[in-house]
Amino acid sequence: MSDFRNLTDLAARRSGSGVILANDEFFAEKESLLNEGRAGFQSHTFGHKGQIYDGWETRRRRDEGNDWAIIRLGSAGVVHGVVIDTGNFTGNYPEFASVEAAAFDGNPSSADVAQAEWKTILPKSALTGDSENLFEISDKNRWTHIRLSIYPDGGVARFRVHGVVIPDPRWVLARGVIDLAGIENGGELTGCSDAFYSSARNCLQPGLARSQGDGWENKRRRHGGNDWFSVSLACEGRVRAIEVDTTHFKGNAPGQIMVTGSGRELVSKQDVQPDTPHRFIVEEGSPISEVRLDVYPDGGLGRFRVWGEPTENGMRDLAKKWWNSLPQKPSHAPSDLKKFL
Repeated sequence: MSDFRNLTDLAARRSGSGVILANDEFFAEKESLLNEGRAGFQSHTFGHKGQIYDGWETRRRRDEGNDWAIIRLGSAGVVHGVVIDTGNFTGNYPEFASVEAAAFDGNPSSADVAQAEWKTILPKSALTGDSENLFEISDKNRWTHIRLSIYPDGGVARFRVHGVVIPDPRWVLARGVIDLAGIENGGELTGCSDAFYSSARNCLQPGLARSQGDGWENKRRRHGGNDWFSVSLACEGRVRAIEVDTTHFKGNAPGQIMVTGSGRELVSKQDVQPDTPHRFIVEEGSPISEVRLDVYPDGGLGRFRVWGEPTENGMRDLAKKWWNSLPQKPSHAPSDLKKFL
């Protein structure tokens, strides 16, 4: 079975996720759960509450019950697996953890979320200290919020929620032209020739790249050929423009690039510049559902955008995927989606 960690982290901070509630964070704040990378640690660094940890840590529980934290997913979707990372927590990690999920429409308040009807997607499971604890999830519903419960108390360094983004088709329809390759809209990396230094998935993330490490970088190619990555678009669409942004890549940008999609050329093979956003207008043509970026011979870039409008077939696929993944369907389909459902 493939590693679910290759899928999008639905709880990534950069996509708008947040830890909105926790019953206790006495020793270390809840927000650290979503920090990027593995947790750091320096021995003998003490604050007024004790050893300083890079993670979420609750006080020692002296009564019944357990501790918990609630995460708002920046990208709602179907969860395929979670990582409960107890890195650096050795004598103070929880013995067990469980994961529950809830689905909301719109922007619920913290009070609404706290009173949610939660569905267990990971039953109470044993944890190992100072380790990445990996758990596959079989539930196929679309969720917007996750509750991590630990038993009875302790510290968790990082929490990852990997899965497939299912965007709200009403929001896609309302915006018109969107980034069809964007992770937040349901774009998904499907292949890559080489990701030695950093993943091509970074190129599909929202916002501008913050550094070389926030983009895609392959190793130096020594034996012919070229590097590439491919993307399954959020849905079938008519592409209007392409962006290839090499910002931050100065001595290691590609010499040339080419973009193809569903059997046709979208951007012809041409030179590109280091540390530069490149924008290409695409001639009108048949709809596409997948694209491939080739770089020659190698080199990195920060972001890759495919701007276009979903076709009627594309919106129908998006709407059906969304509708079928709702854990509780409303009595009537939204009026603006009726023709697609």
